[in-house]
Amino acid sequence: MAEGSNRGEDPTSSTRMRMDTDPNAAIIEFLTKCDDYQLFQLTKFYRDRLEQAIEEGVDGVSSLLTYERHFSGQEHRTVVDLVEKGNRVDSSKLLLNLVMEKGSRARRVMWESFVKMHHAVPKLDKILKEMQELGPDPFDYMNIGRGLSEIPSHLKDVQQKHKETLRVQTETLRVNTILIKEKVKIFQLVNLYTELTVISTVRDRTLVEHELLARGRDHEEWRKKHLRRELEKIRTDQLFQSSFSWRKSKSGSSAAVSGVAGIGKTTMVQKIVYDWATGKIYPHFQFVFSFKFRDLNAINCRINLRNLILDLYPYFGNILGELWKNPEGLLFIFDGYDEFKDIIDFTDNQINTQPKYMCTDPEDRCKVSDIVYSLIQHKLLPGCSVLVTSRPTALHLLETAEISVCAEILGLVGEERKEYFNKYFVDKAVAAAVFKHVEENEILYTMCYNPSYCWILGLSLGPFFTQRDRKQQRAPRTITQLYSYYIYNILKNHGREIESPRDVLLKIGEMAFTGVSEKKIVFRNGDLIKYNLQPSQFLSGFMMELLERDDSAQSVVYTFPHLTIQEFVAALAQFLTPDPRDIRKLLSEAHSKEDGRFEIFLRFVVGLSSSQSARPLEEFLGPFLHQTICGVIDWVKEKVEGQIGNTESETGKRNLLNTFHYLFESQNQTLARVTVGSVETLTFSGLGLTPIDCAVLSHVIGLCDTIKHLNLENCSIQCEELQRLGPALHKCQVLRLESNKLGDSGVKLLSAPLRNPDCKIQELQLQYNDLTGSCSEDLSSALSINRSLTVLDLSNNKLGDSGVKLLSAALRNPDCKIQKLRLWDNGLTASCTEDLSSALSTNRSLTALNVGCNNLGDSGVKLLSAALRNPDCKIQELELEDVGLTNSCIKDLSSALSTNWSLTVLNLGNNKLKDSGVKLLSTALRNPDCKIKTLGLDDVGLTDSCTKHLASALSTNRSLTGLNLGKNKLGDSGVKLLSAALRNPECKIQKLGLDENFLTDSCSEDLSSALISNRSLTVLNLRSNSFTDRSVPALRSLIQNCSSLERIGLGGNQFRPNGKRHLESLRESRPGLSVGV
Repeated sequence: MAEGSNRGEDPTSSTRMRMDTDPNAAIIEFLTKCDDYQLFQLTKFYRDRLEQAIEEGVDGVSSLLTYERHFSGQEHRTVVDLVEKGNRVDSSKLLLNLVMEKGSRARRVMWESFVKMHHAVPKLDKILKEMQELGPDPFDYMNIGRGLSEIPSHLKDVQQKHKETLRVQTETLRVNTILIKEKVKIFQLVNLYTELTVISTVRDRTLVEHELLARGRDHEEWRKKHLRRELEKIRTDQLFQSSFSWRKSKSGSSAAVSGVAGIGKTTMVQKIVYDWATGKIYPHFQFVFSFKFRDLNAINCRINLRNLILDLYPYFGNILGELWKNPEGLLFIFDGYDEFKDIIDFTDNQINTQPKYMCTDPEDRCKVSDIVYSLIQHKLLPGCSVLVTSRPTALHLLETAEISVCAEILGLVGEERKEYFNKYFVDKAVAAAVFKHVEENEILYTMCYNPSYCWILGLSLGPFFTQRDRKQQRAPRTITQLYSYYIYNILKNHGREIESPRDVLLKIGEMAFTGVSEKKIVFRNGDLIKYNLQPSQFLSGFMMELLERDDSAQSVVYTFPHLTIQEFVAALAQFLTPDPRDIRKLLSEAHSKEDGRFEIFLRFVVGLSSSQSARPLEEFLGPFLHQTICGVIDWVKEKVEGQIGNTESETGKRNLLNTFHYLFESQNQTLARVTVGSVETLTFSGLGLTPIDCAVLSHVIGLCDTIKHLNLENCSIQCEELQRLGPALHKCQVLRLESNKLGDSGVKLLSAPLRNPDCKIQELQLQYNDLTGSCSEDLSSALSINRSLTVLDLSNNKLGDSGVKLLSAALRNPDCKIQKLRLWDNGLTASCTEDLSSALSTNRSLTALNVGCNNLGDSGVKLLSAALRNPDCKIQELELEDVGLTNSCIKDLSSALSTNWSLTVLNLGNNKLKDSGVKLLSTALRNPDCKIKTLGLDDVGLTDSCTKHLASALSTNRSLTGLNLGKNKLGDSGVKLLSAALRNPECKIQKLGLDENFLTDSCSEDLSSALISNRSLTVLNLRSNSFTDRSVPALRSLIQNCSSLERIGLGGNQFRPNGKRHLESLRESRPGLSVGV
């Protein structure tokens, strides 16, 4: 029976109650009312969007369908396998294909799963909300576009002629070059066009600004992340008659597509028109008419829609009246709304008060702006469709318009960038080489989201990778070298067109610098005249390559092809001026701006002080000013020296990294060696590093003598970043790489510097790096060869028993020099302890082992105890905190402590030893051969029952200086017994932990009296007990009279404000005394 058959029944009271409280009630009710055919239609209608929406949760949906027995185990595994391989796109497509084949019940279960998960999946949430907003019967909307009338036979000929005209107009793409002989190249549109990523909503301004500020891999990851989670991709054929354009009325549909300059809006419109003309998209549109706003600006008289079309397409003659009869078959495209000379107010109240702005008849003469307004608002030819494109700067003007779909071109994302270069270069080897070079460079890669910037890169880099030149020239290594070559190409092809290119570049550069200073990227005729540049000079190809001219009826504006070109020309001007200003002052002022507007400009200035970058330009511009070059070098030297030790704050770290970028751009090895050659410590912890940051850092480290300490903790370093760092890492003595995402492949890369015979790494920190047993073979191999590494921290990874068994083999190698090994929280069990014990028994260098927070259990520790009894065991420090011990293993451990002569530090905290276990330990501590100096027994379940035995051990042991008994239940009676031992002059305790032990005022006098007579105590922890102001006199006496005491912790007790003040006042009684209340 169809689920829809119950729609006439009244819901029960329990159902009503559930709907009142359940936020999903409305959508559940809607789906329940859908019969099988309607659910089929719903799935089909939203199919494209559902494919994107469920990518993040496709495995969960598949699990539910498998549980409900709609999917077989094999089908579920196929879906999940695709997910595990990272191919979520194909996985979601497969799931929907299977569901559509399975039938109505599977579709219903799938939609039920969508309701359960939609709050965690933004794209799915959006679809379900739209379904509710469509009203009680959304199926009306799904049927829009059906039953369009056939085109009358007498219109078919003109339609064919129109399609042929548009095909010819749009089939080729004109691309500018900087070559004087071949100023424009003609390409077939289909051969060069690369699909752009378009999203179905326009992001708010803050999101766009974030993206503009981001660079490199972060920029790419940011885009991918938002595409996966929130931003829905939309194809150009989905702008009309699809589930995206849900805000429809019977009067028609309008769509707006925005995108920054150069992103490809006009080319996208050309492709839409070409695809319609060739029958690939929009078969329901009988005629498409495309207009450019910059052309409409030339119309200064009143005109009707008929003549607007006939001016472009005169062959329509007198038959336009036939077209007006079927407006649903018409699509009007208006490209470049931001260039329109008139501002159209779409607010209803404005139109209502001034109805003259409305045009309702295609034969009526009115202003062009009225025609555009009336078409978009469906007042003119209701039922037609309209597409408008605009830069984001003018998009706010369309906010109140009747727009069904508002989309944004993100540009080239991921593989689309690679595809662009593959189409740009005929030679695929050259394309691959250029793209690889671009991909490795942060700024170049960031530029590639915009097709116009890809064109600049292809133009500049191409010659370096052609077969003819590949062996003769090296591709630009720095950004400055790349842009120098870009300007060099322009000068080479157009330099003869003007008398003094140096003078013109100086003037343009000064204007560009003002623009960078004022965050200005659009210039007008007045700006050119202010800098003695005549607009008539734009007749020369030279000027046309540096500035792009944009004519409109209102004014003429000029922009640089890309902001970085403006920044480069601004930097270049500093070396061309005949009257040099104080360059060091200018650079310092620019550097002081914290909003980053001068960051790239400064890199260019420093880069241009390098002969490698300056040489090609000097061929046409003459020598750069020596005075300026020297000033720049002095400024960089001053910056490095001032920042090298100022890396405590994130700002300090970022500033130093930027300064290193200056050093890299300068390629001045002498300057680098003078400034960083003797640096011993570099700290960038917590600062996200990009691949180019790491390449720059590697370059700088390579010029240092020896780096004693390199801290790259939590720097978002993955394989790609590590690969850039690799060549220089062997020079560091202490290398901190914890809390990154190196993974097993990262350790494989790290093994190379460890194997380097010149490796100086002594300490390597690799905690929290998602390492598994798979990396242990590479690591073990490196440890067997390395002669410098003595400290290795692998804590908080997932090496497992298999990984530690491989490491143990390396530890048994007599050439292994490891002294301290930390394996805290690595998923270890007793299975690996036999191998570890064997290593402890034979290794002559290992003195400290941390295997805490692993499930070794009693059996594992018994094996380790056997190794400790071996006279060849050199272990001095053993960390066994939280390893699942009970009192069952203490007999073996105590036996080991009585015979081992090397072990001095033992931590058994957070195990279940209890009183009986500590009684056995106390026996070992009384043995005069026991050398334990520090013992951790915090949180092991002790009560006052064990303190008699502990006190006896303290009274006789001559080596124990640190004892942690925190987080137990010794109570006042237990501490009173301990106090007697502490009073013994033979007791050597220096650090005593008694925090969280249920102590009260009753024991404070005994404890104070005992410790005053103790001459060794330096640290006492009494935090989180129940002392009150009654204990203050005893505690004051203890603090004042125990002359050796350096630090006492009293926080978390029950002192009143007055009692706290009395205790805190004692801080001043002795220099260096710390009293924590």
